Amino acid sequence: MPVFSITGDVDPFLHVSMRQGEKIYCESDAMVMMEAALDLKGKITGGIGAAIMRRFANGESFFQQHIEAVRGDGDCLLAPTLPGAMQILDVGNQQYMLSDGAFVAATSSVELKVRTQSVGNALFAQSGGFFITETSGVGQVAVSGFGGISQLEVEPGRDIIIDNSHVVAWDSALRYDISVTTGGNSGFLSNLVNSQTSGEGMVLRFSGKGKVLICSRNSTSFQAWLLRQSA
Repeated sequence: MPVFSITGDVDPFLHVSMRQGEKIYCESDAMVMMEAALDLKGKITGGIGAAIMRRFANGESFFQQHIEAVRGDGDCLLAPTLPGAMQILDVGNQQYMLSDGAFVAATSSVELKVRTQSVGNALFAQSGGFFITETSGVGQVAVSGFGGISQLEVEPGRDIIIDNSHVVAWDSALRYDISVTTGGNSGFLSNLVNSQTSGEGMVLRFSGKGKVLICSRNSTSFQAWLLRQSA
């Protein structure tokens, strides 16, 4: 199986060591360097329907990069689009949910499935979600976050609430709800007004037992700041 490791302190690379015949896939334009024994091709992973779902869910390219060790063993270096930390997740006994833009690369034995949930539930009943990316299979997945990454432990009876823009990935065993405010059931309009005035945006409430990976920076807020500076 390909071996993932992270090299570098600031804006690190994902280093992948592959034996002949092994394969990985990664987000579009993630490849920085690869040895001549490897081949890179752009492919539609999981069929057209899955590619369209990934496009809507994560803003990813319709095609993903597939790297295979064709002419012998070889290494490659990959990097995410946004600057920040990366973390490697071991998939198998534990599966994960990934947030928008968190995916960097995965071994070919891991599958990413995008499924939809009720928009109405998310907005009005404060539950459910929009698009969720879930891992299956056995192998490794590399995820990235804008800024630094930290791991939080959720314990029974001690729910945590996290701004949606700071969530990177979480244990699939955790229960979660999405809402537009951390307050009570005040109705959609009241929650939306509170969200806009507090600057809070969408939040996720996690319960149960498991871990959540969060990043220190909000990419949406950063992009808005850049626009204000250039105005």
